[in-house]
Amino acid sequence: MNQNTETKNNHAIPRACGLLVIEVVNSNPNGDPDRDSDPRQRPDGLGEISPVSFKRKLRDIVDQKPPEWQLLKAAVEKRLGIGPLAEGQFQILERRGRVRDEVELDIYTPDDHFGNKFLAKYWDARVFGNTFLEKEDTIRKRWTSRKPSLAEEEDGKKLKQEVGELLKQIRRNIKSGAVQFGMGLSIKPISIRRNTQTNKAGVEEGMEQGMAPLGYRFVPQATYTMPFFINPAGAAQTKCRLVDIEVMLALLPLAYPLNPSSIRPLVRVVLAHVLEHENPLGSFPDLEVLRRLTPVPTQRGKPDEREEPLPAGYTAWGQPEVQAFLEEHAPKFARYRELLSGLEITSTQLS
Repeated sequence: MNQNTETKNNHAIPRACGLLVIEVVNSNPNGDPDRDSDPRQRPDGLGEISPVSFKRKLRDIVDQKPPEWQLLKAAVEKRLGIGPLAEGQFQILERRGRVRDEVELDIYTPDDHFGNKFLAKYWDARVFGNTFLEKEDTIRKRWTSRKPSLAEEEDGKKLKQEVGELLKQIRRNIKSGAVQFGMGLSIKPISIRRNTQTNKAGVEEGMEQGMAPLGYRFVPQATYTMPFFINPAGAAQTKCRLVDIEVMLALLPLAYPLNPSSIRPLVRVVLAHVLEHENPLGSFPDLEVLRRLTPVPTQRGKPDEREEPLPAGYTAWGQPEVQAFLEEHAPKFARYRELLSGLEITSTQLS
């Protein structure tokens, strides 16, 4: 049974890889705090978008749950043929204002399906993993506040034993997750412009007007690519389900439109390729296929000139072109999806 069949029957997570093609126009896709929020750039001139930056946008959509969230949920429910998604299972761990002792208690609280309440609640912990850790002294202080009688024992052996076990539970809970995003890189060196911003009203007391010298830093034009990988073995460790992966895939085209910012008004995912393997061990070379999907610049010496987001040698990306690409570069795939157009091709459709 290939992964495609398992996915339909058992909602198993297939091994897959993907590539996002991101277009940037007069925007800063990811500021570098070490360089006064300049767009991130390598010494060779290539622009960067960090995985942390991109995942932050996915997390914020799930955390804030804008009106579009209901439409996204309905689309995932329809695709998988399942009932309504439980809102309580789509909370975000990596967010401002979280209460650490409540998160810690979630790790200790058993759950029949997920193992503990922590994994039952936090979608990003199931999909991306987590590094939530506490010091032993902090755990002891909180545990004695919950169980004052332990602090009254003279030898303290029971307290030490229970705190030690709690610390082990927290450490065992640290996992790498089912999905890993790679560094986003521009396909050719970028140029960076720095403009001064002014404000008619004063930004501090006693000032009639404001000014931010060279404060508006942006890339005039660039195309970036960002790879990602879906690993069923990692999913088993965090109790990640197919529905969690489908929610993430549905979020990818919406990452920038649903996170508007004055410094990145025109950043968009223009293509989102996803390829599923025939089996969990892998049926085609991920990196080679992703390299073939990466656009090749035709005007490398002109950083501000737009490049087509398509693989080299292609002027369109419809079903005939995708089938030709797959037959040549990934004949042993199970399913291909392009998430913006909705194009989907299975291996049985190839001649």
